[in-house]
Amino acid sequence: MLIRLLGAYSRPYRKPIAAITALQLVQISATLYLPTLNADVINNGVLPGDTGHVLRIGGVMLALTLVQMVCAGTAVYFSARTAMALGRDLRADVFAHVQTFSVREVGRFGAASLITRTTNDVQQIQTLVVMVFTLMVAAPIMGVGSVLLALRQDVSMSLLLLIVLPVLVTAMTLIVGRMGPLSASLQQRVDRINKVMREQLTGLRVVRAFVRDEHEQSRFAGANDDTLAVSLRLGHIQALMMPTVTVIMEFSSIAVLWFGGHRVDDGTLQPGTLIAFLQYLTQILQAVMLAMLAFILSPRARVCAERIQEVLDTASSVVPPLVAAPPRSSGGLELRDVEFRYPGAQKPVLHGVSLTALPGRTTAIVGSTGSGKTTLLQLVPRLFDADAGQVLLGGTDVRTVDRTALAATVGLVTQRPYLFSGTVASNLRYGNPDASDEELWRALDIAQARDFVTALPEGLQASIAQGGSNVSGGQRQRLAVARVLVARPSVYLFDDSFSALDAATEARLRDALASAAADATLVVVAQRVSSVRDADCILVLDEGHVVGDGTHTELMAGSETYREIVLSQLTEEEAAA
Repeated sequence: MLIRLLGAYSRPYRKPIAAITALQLVQISATLYLPTLNADVINNGVLPGDTGHVLRIGGVMLALTLVQMVCAGTAVYFSARTAMALGRDLRADVFAHVQTFSVREVGRFGAASLITRTTNDVQQIQTLVVMVFTLMVAAPIMGVGSVLLALRQDVSMSLLLLIVLPVLVTAMTLIVGRMGPLSASLQQRVDRINKVMREQLTGLRVVRAFVRDEHEQSRFAGANDDTLAVSLRLGHIQALMMPTVTVIMEFSSIAVLWFGGHRVDDGTLQPGTLIAFLQYLTQILQAVMLAMLAFILSPRARVCAERIQEVLDTASSVVPPLVAAPPRSSGGLELRDVEFRYPGAQKPVLHGVSLTALPGRTTAIVGSTGSGKTTLLQLVPRLFDADAGQVLLGGTDVRTVDRTALAATVGLVTQRPYLFSGTVASNLRYGNPDASDEELWRALDIAQARDFVTALPEGLQASIAQGGSNVSGGQRQRLAVARVLVARPSVYLFDDSFSALDAATEARLRDALASAAADATLVVVAQRVSSVRDADCILVLDEGHVVGDGTHTELMAGSETYREIVLSQLTEEEAAA
């Protein structure tokens, strides 16, 4: 999976990779040739006392060293740039693919895990790529070249390699093999830390309200300690790598000096050749060590690649149409025998729900908690698709409508509206970037938000914190309503979007909205009877079934479920008024 992922994302950088390989080849060639020149200096310069030969060959060695330094530095530069660009591309593709997910896929992975995969997992692969370009390209060339040049120096001494290399490779394989499962476990622990931290920051007010600071600290400490424990186990195994290579290298050097020293003593081996052979042996072991340094990162990077590829291979359940059809919003909204089931749920949330909402009319949806009201609204803009039945805009199935056109036609204000970090203006222009300031103020007027925005020192340019945490719940709802008004859709969906407003403000907002969107289709989900009693049609849901529809008066007379909801909030006299 790792090789497949790297292969796909390295294709645009074939030329830089070729340049890195060429530079590494020149660098390693210079490195490999230096011990041979060193042997020549000792055998033909130092021992005979030929100073001129020493100076000539020494000059060549100096020049090769400079070439080696320049090539190594340039190769590292291009390696870092290429790895960073590859990481950027991978991160962008993961983010873009996640944007296509419906609520189903996001729920399957979890927001915390998706964040970790987009950031930390990509970072691990990026780090491995740097190591591959700087070490793994050089290691094979150095290893093979050193073996060949060691054989050229002395064949009989090279027999030591038949003992040293298998021992070294076996030791490294055992160490790296134990790192794989721990790396997978470590990434899961990082997911958990991210999840706990995200929950604590998002639910900070709840934590403070219930004085659960110590409990949350304990949860985070548990996740943190688990991550530490796995990291330590992984670190202990990694720590074995360098001592193992060092021990094998030292014993190999001792063996070379032992056997080579006897041969120098009896005149069958020149001192320079022994030193060159020792240098080549060191380079062979260094090549293996360099490869192992990259292999240290490979288990974790392999796990990260599998996690990233899992995201990229997951197709959204909301599939764009092959041939997009324009929505005819003038025909209103219709649901025909819609059924929907959440993944893993024992029974559907919606069963055979049918609804017709016409332009110029307000359609309300009421029902007890868990009756499927929010789910029903989210089917219209295709936050997820119905398992059965149809959702139609002007007689056109929303599955056949282009996403951009659908977003321009349907405006949804969610139950818990979200504001992005920026300004009041940037949030209001989210659905219509070209909206003028006059259009923004008009939308704020309708949403009953002009007064509090005007009171802000910077007005439309006032800062909004992430999630809208620096404004009240009612202000956040009104800004969300204004945002959808700026986009000017043909179908408005309000999912209990006035719950944080007082009755007077809500009444003014509904009156202004009815006037401003007189030709649009309005669908309102609400818990308060006062929000829906004047609707042209009210749909009553109970456990995902439609148990009544009609006006307030009709339902009070004919629907026991609706009557119970109304009388839980109003008296008989107030309900009949």
